[in-house]
Amino acid sequence: MKIDEFRPRLARWTGSTNRITQHMIGGRDPSVINLSGGLPAPEVYPLAAIAAATQRALARFGAQAVAYGPVEGMPALRSAIAARLSGPRQKFSVANVLITTGSLQGVELLGKILLEPGETILAQHPTYLGALDAWRPREPSYRILDWNADEARLGAELRAAKFAYVVPNFSNPTGALVPVEARERLVRAGRTADTVIVEDDPYGALFYDGDAPPSALELSGDGGRGDTYRGPVVYLGTLSKTVAPGLRIGWAVGDPSVIAALSLAKQGADLCTSTFNQAVALELLEAGVERETLPAMIARYRARRDAIVTATRQYLHNSFEFTPPSGGMFLWLKSRDPAIDTDALWQAALAEGVMFCPSSVFDPSGRDTSAIRLNFTLNEETKLVEGVRRLAAALQRRS
Repeated sequence: MKIDEFRPRLARWTGSTNRITQHMIGGRDPSVINLSGGLPAPEVYPLAAIAAATQRALARFGAQAVAYGPVEGMPALRSAIAARLSGPRQKFSVANVLITTGSLQGVELLGKILLEPGETILAQHPTYLGALDAWRPREPSYRILDWNADEARLGAELRAAKFAYVVPNFSNPTGALVPVEARERLVRAGRTADTVIVEDDPYGALFYDGDAPPSALELSGDGGRGDTYRGPVVYLGTLSKTVAPGLRIGWAVGDPSVIAALSLAKQGADLCTSTFNQAVALELLEAGVERETLPAMIARYRARRDAIVTATRQYLHNSFEFTPPSGGMFLWLKSRDPAIDTDALWQAALAEGVMFCPSSVFDPSGRDTSAIRLNFTLNEETKLVEGVRRLAAALQRRS
């Protein structure tokens, strides 16, 4: 039975989900250049280090590495994440950390514990399509977060929403980096409004120009006076962009009461994140593999960012405008011509052998067809240039 034949039996929300994600992740046609997904380059995966970490994990944990584990995650890994995030502004304890099956699970679990059907989320616009999909069954409404708003207005917007969702570091999809002053205003307003701020940070290590500003989580700390965080921010992190996405290791960090609620939701989702993968991840972190491999990864991605920026200026300048990102994985192109429909362009681009992500999937209403997101981390430079050339050919064919 095909899904359309089964549709009458399905919940209402299934009729509104996007059809792009499976193409981005699962596309395997070698003739199509994939510029759509937020995908790391396979050649940067530390395979030898993962193999060695696997052997160490099995020797260290034995049968425990392949048994059921605590819902909250392995205590040693939770402790490692707490130590990783602790600094002068704030100390974190194991009570602040939940290990998740990828950071997207944290996004989905937060919807479970915070949202009643139809309630409002304050979010950046455009917004990460994975978050929109994760919360779609709750059928929420959305209000647009204006990072330039003053603190009083932010407070009013926060009080009108169940929570805020932000990606300050190289936002998916726009690649924008939010200034520290705007982060500070949001944190202060969140405290005043007593509203949860969800900070999703998968790209926080991928800075190509300049240094990383403090996260909203750091800015909401108590100045290092306590050893357990108690604040309005729930921070989501992952190893998917800096080590390997197949590990499916992420984490949620927040007030212990939030972590307890998330753990309750997680036990009904997958009972526990793979203990085997957690044990391997712990060995990788303790061995400093991420720290050792990151400089070469950043150099590779910086070169690819530069290549796609140059190609886009050459082939697409007359049709799209953009700001080169200073990190992350994405280039966001806004059409200069309102007649350009990027949903239609998506189909034409596939026919030319290139795939991108149209802006409609980042819009809760699905109506914005004015922009496209390009990924530059997956492909080497010559392939990126060819992909942009093919996109320009698709645009020319439709004009």
